[in-house]
Amino acid sequence: MSFVDTFLNLEVLLRIYPMLIRGIGNTIALAVSILTFGAAAGVLICLVRLYAPKPFRWLAIAYIDVFRAIPILVLLVLVYYALPFMGIRFGPFVSAVLALSLVFSSFTAEVFRAGIQAIPKGQIEAAEALGLPFRVIIWKVILPQAFRIAIPPHTSNSVAIAKDTSLASVVAMPDLLKQATDAQALTANPTPLIAAAVMYLIVLLPAVRLVSYLEARYRHA
Repeated sequence: MSFVDTFLNLEVLLRIYPMLIRGIGNTIALAVSILTFGAAAGVLICLVRLYAPKPFRWLAIAYIDVFRAIPILVLLVLVYYALPFMGIRFGPFVSAVLALSLVFSSFTAEVFRAGIQAIPKGQIEAAEALGLPFRVIIWKVILPQAFRIAIPPHTSNSVAIAKDTSLASVVAMPDLLKQATDAQALTANPTPLIAAAVMYLIVLLPAVRLVSYLEARYRHA
């Protein structure tokens, strides 16, 4: 067989195209869920680490350290295969969202912690001198500036976790990689994997360029 017949087989591609479309749809839904829940949890954990009483700060630090250190693949296996032995059972989609959100939230917490600590203390002291409540200071003074500082690294982490959704195939999540792998086995041809790689590029390449744009913009802001 020629290179084209082996890796770029149009007949095979047309046969498995519906499978890949379902897979990319599941991948996008998975990525959006992870980015939403992980970002919200990360900001909350960051605030707990910086401003909560000491016992809660220690718990937040432990959470961040553990989930930044544990491999995503190991966490997926623990959530999907180990928790049922404790009477807790999640489907593939929920398991993947939970595991990757835990990891993403820990990195988000660190990014926003760095952003908050980069804000001059004088601004916070001035807000306190004006008699603003703590929740208003957080919402109106601290978070808007921290978000501006954290945008580039947070966007970079978002792209990285979006790529890591491919690991969800380990828990039988029918994402793009799982569908491409099944299609390869069905057709005995690697064309589905090449097509999946192209689809990943189409979705993620604009996000990678966005990271570069944001880094350049806020570096000179």
